[in-house]
Amino acid sequence: MVCFSVTKIAAPTARLAKLSEGQLIDGRLECLYHGWQFEGAGKCVKIPQLPADAKIPKSACVKTYEVRDSQGVVWVWMSHKTPPNPAKLPWFENFDRPGFQDTSTTHELPYDHSILLENLMDPAHVPISHDRTDWSAKREDAQPLRFEVTERTDRGFAGWWGKTTDQSASSFLRFEAPCSLQNNREIVDDKTGETHYFSGLFLCRPTGQGKSMLIVRFGGTKRSPLAKLFPKWYFHQNAGKVFEQDMGFLSSQNEILMKEKVPTRNLYLNLKSSDTWVAEYRKWMDKVGHGMPYHFGHSTISLPKEPAVVEHAPAGLVAGVSASLPAKGGIGTMHAPNLANRYFRHVVHCKECRNVVKAFQAWKNYLSAVAVALTALAILISGRQWKALLLVSAAVCSGGVYACSAAVALNTTNFIRTHRRL
Repeated sequence: MVCFSVTKIAAPTARLAKLSEGQLIDGRLECLYHGWQFEGAGKCVKIPQLPADAKIPKSACVKTYEVRDSQGVVWVWMSHKTPPNPAKLPWFENFDRPGFQDTSTTHELPYDHSILLENLMDPAHVPISHDRTDWSAKREDAQPLRFEVTERTDRGFAGWWGKTTDQSASSFLRFEAPCSLQNNREIVDDKTGETHYFSGLFLCRPTGQGKSMLIVRFGGTKRSPLAKLFPKWYFHQNAGKVFEQDMGFLSSQNEILMKEKVPTRNLYLNLKSSDTWVAEYRKWMDKVGHGMPYHFGHSTISLPKEPAVVEHAPAGLVAGVSASLPAKGGIGTMHAPNLANRYFRHVVHCKECRNVVKAFQAWKNYLSAVAVALTALAILISGRQWKALLLVSAAVCSGGVYACSAAVALNTTNFIRTHRRL
């Protein structure tokens, strides 16, 4: 287990610029607003605007928090009053099993933490909202479900669920406050008798009113041979598509909750055959919501004391282009700062997808240049066979340009729902 520190999100005297928007230079964290640089312990070691013989003020340093790396996730201990307690680190048993492999993605989402968790613990919507998105979701499979709550504590709840046609509820769900949701399943191989373990892990944290950050990890001790044929970025963009399919519904839920200002029992019609976990979650909020900045429980609410801070990109054509220029990317709508944009919800947080987008864009530019050059040669050359060969080669390059454009779009373009009749 690796232990190190993390600096506070805002620099103290550089007018509260977010250090999370900074960059690493020679092992130091640099604020991109004024270029101040900080060491890992929070000490400010460079202020370009200070005279060469001036000392850096102690007040320029930032607070640090201890963090731990556990099972591939970095956890932050946010208290300075209470010493860090390693025993409180979440531990996910299946992820430590021999042969367990998972695919992880990170997403920034434009709706409240509670709306996100409620969505993730709702299996009933999957066949409808995510119809044919992967190899399992099909709208004709929508059906009543069975639930059995086995644990209720101040830290959350847990229980079994599955189809009513199954002899027993086959999946086990556990919610543990404040951010951990697991959905586990065990399948016994009929031929070998071997038990295979599968998990969906969702780590959700609020990033403000109406905003959330989510780490998704799907994996198991057995993987489909077909899945090995696809690159990781394909599964990443598919995960983005899944969240986009729900985004319109969840954003409107968020708006209505804030507008109506009543408990969810006055707004929701929860069915025992589909919404048990949602009801459990909102009832859990009734018990512990008094300790939150605000909450919407099943029977109780406490409203935010301060209105949400909404971050807007600059308005106007020139400002919009200017906002798209910095280190986040390049000119174009793909890079416009907007949480409804897949590029900013996922790609900027994912090194692999950023590299994939850059690589496809580079190949697109290269193949475009080659296609133009081959076409020009075909026009200038007189031999019929050479002309045909060059034109065919140019067509192949143009096909490559189209394929690269499609791959970039796949990683950066939002899913748009098209309604179809059965």
